[in-house]
Amino acid sequence: MLNEFKKFAMKGNVIDMAVGIIIGGAFSGVVQSVVKDILMPPLGILIGNVDFSDIMITLKDATETSAAVTMNVGLFLNSVISFTILAFAVFLLVRNLNKLQEITSRKEAAAEAAAPPTTKECPKCMSTVHIKATKCPHCTSDL
Repeated sequence: MLNEFKKFAMKGNVIDMAVGIIIGGAFSGVVQSVVKDILMPPLGILIGNVDFSDIMITLKDATETSAAVTMNVGLFLNSVISFTILAFAVFLLVRNLNKLQEITSRKEAAAEAAAPPTTKECPKCMSTVHIKATKCPHCTSDL
């Protein structure tokens, strides 16, 4: 079982996925910082000096024995904006990768279509032989 796991973990796809997850986590931190530290402060000033992280609905006031129960609407709004930016960035990445793959596929198809044939078929035995062959290596008939 350990050997099977080692083979699985060393496959290129698994390593690529791990790198993607690590970079995605780092990118997520950058996007959250952009939303929290760059986008929301000017938006808060436009709305009337509002700090979005402080927007909350108090469901139960604090007592001596318990903390206040709140719904943190501003933090949720920050998370929604961060998610939207991340989703859009992933969309753009996948869209461009698909376009690149399509262009590559078209170039490969064009190269295959433009390449002259290198083989032909023997009319007697229907085997594939080299285009310059004058005798079939399978049935020895003249081509």
